[in-house]
Amino acid sequence: MKLNLKNGVDKLLFGMKQSDVIAMYGNPDKQFEDDESNTIFLYNNEKLRLTFYEDEANRLGYIITSNAEVTLFDKKIIGRNIEEVKQELPFTSWEQEDFDATENHFNESNWLILQSEFGELIRVEIGAIINDNDLFDWKFN
Repeated sequence: MKLNLKNGVDKLLFGMKQSDVIAMYGNPDKQFEDDESNTIFLYNNEKLRLTFYEDEANRLGYIITSNAEVTLFDKKIIGRNIEEVKQELPFTSWEQEDFDATENHFNESNWLILQSEFGELIRVEIGAIINDNDLFDWKFN
């Protein structure tokens, strides 16, 4: 399962509609709305959480995964030392936020969050990019 920075994960592209995702992965194992009326799909086998933005015509705008097979630049990253993973990446700008035992390592230019616990990468979050005109740069038309 390849993480495609600024584009999506695996076959998923930012901007897809719910019907596009269902055509590829089938119905989600769980579906609900968050506090902002966004629709969330959960796929257990793929360990994917997909957010469809209500105020953007229900387009796929955010992906979270803890799938052990996820790769970034052709290297598996889940379960690895967070500092080693960050050192291997071609960008160095990171903001870090601590939440009790977990830390979020955020790279804004790629809208990428690497979440770690006990120094180990446990989860990846990736969001659609907002362009210079303050609009989402949708990859799926």
